[in-house]
Amino acid sequence: MTKPTLLATVEEWLFRHRLGFLVLFLVLTAVLFGFATQTKVDARFEKQLPQQHEYIETFRKYQDEFGGANRVIVALVVKEGDVFTADYFNKLEALTDEVYAMHGVRQESVTSLFTPNVRFTEVVEDGFSGGNVVPADFETTPEGLARVRENALKSNYMGRLVTDSFNGAMVMANLFEIDPDTKEPLDTFAVASELEALRGKYEDDKTGVHIIGFSKVMGDVRDGALNVITFFCITIVITALLVWLYSQSFLFSVLPMSCSLAAVVWQLGALHLLGYGIDPMSILVPFLVFAIGVSHGVQMVRVFRNQLFEGVDPVEAARSAFRELLVPGGVALLTDTIGFITILLIPVPTIRELAIAASVGVAAIIITNLILLPLMLSYLKPRVGYRERVAKRKEKTVVFWHRVALVTRPRLAKGLVLVGAILFVLGFDQAARVEVGDLHQGVPELRPESRYNRDTAVITENFNLGVDVLIAFTETVKDGSVDYEVMELLDRFEWHLKNIEGVKSVLGLAGMARKINSGYSEGSLKWQVLPFNKAMLAQSVGRVETSTGLTNLDGSVLPVMVFLEDHKAETLRQVVAAVKAFDTAHGREKIRFRLAGGNAGVMAASNEVVREAQFPILIYVFAAVILLCYASFRSVRIVICIVLPLALVSVLAHTLMLWMDIGLKTSTLPVVALGVGEGVDYGIYLFSCFLAQRKKGLAFTEAMDAAMTQAGSAIVFTGLTLSVGVGTWAFSALQIQVDMGILLMFMFLMNMVCAIVLLPAIARLLFRSE
Repeated sequence: MTKPTLLATVEEWLFRHRLGFLVLFLVLTAVLFGFATQTKVDARFEKQLPQQHEYIETFRKYQDEFGGANRVIVALVVKEGDVFTADYFNKLEALTDEVYAMHGVRQESVTSLFTPNVRFTEVVEDGFSGGNVVPADFETTPEGLARVRENALKSNYMGRLVTDSFNGAMVMANLFEIDPDTKEPLDTFAVASELEALRGKYEDDKTGVHIIGFSKVMGDVRDGALNVITFFCITIVITALLVWLYSQSFLFSVLPMSCSLAAVVWQLGALHLLGYGIDPMSILVPFLVFAIGVSHGVQMVRVFRNQLFEGVDPVEAARSAFRELLVPGGVALLTDTIGFITILLIPVPTIRELAIAASVGVAAIIITNLILLPLMLSYLKPRVGYRERVAKRKEKTVVFWHRVALVTRPRLAKGLVLVGAILFVLGFDQAARVEVGDLHQGVPELRPESRYNRDTAVITENFNLGVDVLIAFTETVKDGSVDYEVMELLDRFEWHLKNIEGVKSVLGLAGMARKINSGYSEGSLKWQVLPFNKAMLAQSVGRVETSTGLTNLDGSVLPVMVFLEDHKAETLRQVVAAVKAFDTAHGREKIRFRLAGGNAGVMAASNEVVREAQFPILIYVFAAVILLCYASFRSVRIVICIVLPLALVSVLAHTLMLWMDIGLKTSTLPVVALGVGEGVDYGIYLFSCFLAQRKKGLAFTEAMDAAMTQAGSAIVFTGLTLSVGVGTWAFSALQIQVDMGILLMFMFLMNMVCAIVLLPAIARLLFRSE
């Protein structure tokens, strides 16, 4: 007597106790649903930082001393006239006080015309004189306002804190990463809500309020992402319609969708138990899990229904469907999981959490759709007339699939493969030109017309400092700020950066010291130099306070702030290259130039991480596909048939990114891995049917024809279901969701087309002797 296989043993055990397992699954789903309702949207600035990157290590090293990149800017801009009115200054003072009192604000970092760290210095007959730009005895009288105007012109804050045309001023503040009261990560969304409340309070028909900063970005992204619930409901309705059109049965539609929703519940509940939340950037993952679950559920319904039509009872039909699809479905889902896991190569916590969330969701599908679904199907009996209704429709689809199967004719197959090869070559040339990083101004996660991006445009247009700042830290010896050799090289470094395309302005200690030295000589331009004498240099440098962020207490670290016109990939690449080149050419033991702080420094680090990870991720994904497909089919030729169409679609997806001006970033890099991991499902299911027909003794052409007839409709349905699941994102308020939706929809549809057209053609050429 033959010893039963492990699969047969598992099958016997599951179906013998099917009622008990159904009750167990129901209880687990109810429990996990309770935990899923507690899963929160989680966004923290710290999660956006590439871990262990040299720029981020430098950023963390000086974060406490000079402040981090997590800051907020609130600009108060008049719509007509200038700011020198009592109404405007009353608003600005009240706004400053409210920002100072906001939860999570580093109070010592608050900078405004009304804060004591904003001072002016002027040359008078007896030397230097100065004070606060807004004096302690300020009153909103014409004289008081005129005095503030004069003080502002004498200060170094023109264009930075107040516009050159005096039509607006701003309040800036850095935020804590850890809430000092609760010792928990700062609630980013609460900060965003407070900032929006300030807009509502101070904006009127005379004054506009413009707010930027990481917390505000996350708040706007969260608000847009929450609309995903509406899209999710729309997706469920459309998917339900598609499933019904395919199955022609209410129950055959409800069960796969119910199991797929259960997978989403298991995913969210498990994430909460693991201590994770849902990041606004990965809030679309449940969409993918639901769509992938439905696609695999439909395959299970297809096999179960075919068995019923052959006269098998429901229990045996369910067992047959479980037996036939557990391995290929498991391999397909395991490939999806590995595709997600490879994203862990990107050392950015947000992306790693996306990978974990997606992997947990796909693991849940293995249980709910490959085990739970057949157990539920075993209790179903189709209604009278159902078989005839499906058979009548199948007569029409069979004719279509017979025609599609003509692609296996040798001459047509050669032509299709040639077209695919040409597309690959042309696409590869285009794909190689895809930029790493952002290609547009503003925040790419939001639509160009969003309020945040409009605020960014207003601030960039009116203030000289720009909203994108990269900080290069000059590391030197103690009291290096009064060492002429160090300061002279720092001065050259600042000048070097000012001449880089894309740089709006540069602020450093050397430039400030030169201006102050000129002030000691009645403002003469010929004295706008660094004095050789150490005492005179100390006199100039001593006027610059540490609160400016241009030096630390012992003068051993001298940050240089580089304000950029934008944070486009090319701009960041040029500035980073300039800093590195200068350090290589002029850096020495006594003085080094290190990258990088500021929001642009973080972006530069992210771009380098993506650039380093893009090819390893694709290599690992395709390696996983190759190994798992070979383990399943034990055929190199079948592996080639499955992998080549995936490679073509991957190249075409990069080409689409180029045409749509979508840069390769931490938010878009995972898309390609997701598309490859999901696209392999089509080939696995088609070849499973093909091999089953070959075992019946059919020749290649007849076997492929039969496989296309059996699985073709399900493959098309799967492609449409996945595409609809992500296609609704195109209407999202978030640009990142629009881009990801279009890219994934393109990859899902192209993978479907290649699976039913190109894959059989390649197979015909490789199996031409059969």
